[in-house]
Amino acid sequence: MNHFVGMLRKVRAVVMRGGVEQQDADDVVHEAFVRLESYARKHEVRSREAFLVTAATNVGRDQARRRARAPIADGFDILGIVDTTPTPEDQLLLRERLRRVSSGLRRLNPQTRRCLLAQRIDGLTASQIAEREDLSVAAVEKRIARALLFLTEWMGEV
Repeated sequence: MNHFVGMLRKVRAVVMRGGVEQQDADDVVHEAFVRLESYARKHEVRSREAFLVTAATNVGRDQARRRARAPIADGFDILGIVDTTPTPEDQLLLRERLRRVSSGLRRLNPQTRRCLLAQRIDGLTASQIAEREDLSVAAVEKRIARALLFLTEWMGEV
């Protein structure tokens, strides 16, 4: 067992001298050991230590090549993968706010509500709404302004 631990330490040192970072050295040695055991099941291995050193060196080189081809850390924007979905607390607050707006809209005069929704939701102009509701443009603008003022005050109440 002591020989085995010494062999692993030697392989780890060889790998680190080959340019593998300290935090990755154990992973490289482990992968090399897995390759050794897989190969040893089907073939005769004359020197387990030599095989392990060669396999670990190759794994380290393969790892370096992969990093050179696809540098993840260089210029990687961690904020680009942040989940921007509202938190459960935010969702609850948004639902409550929607419920409050709906309640305020129900308190508006039906024609005023239609004017406001036609402008804000349907994107119609005051003249289009005036034609549709049989009102003057000034009356539509006044209704929309009053509706917005009422809803702003309504949402301020808690």
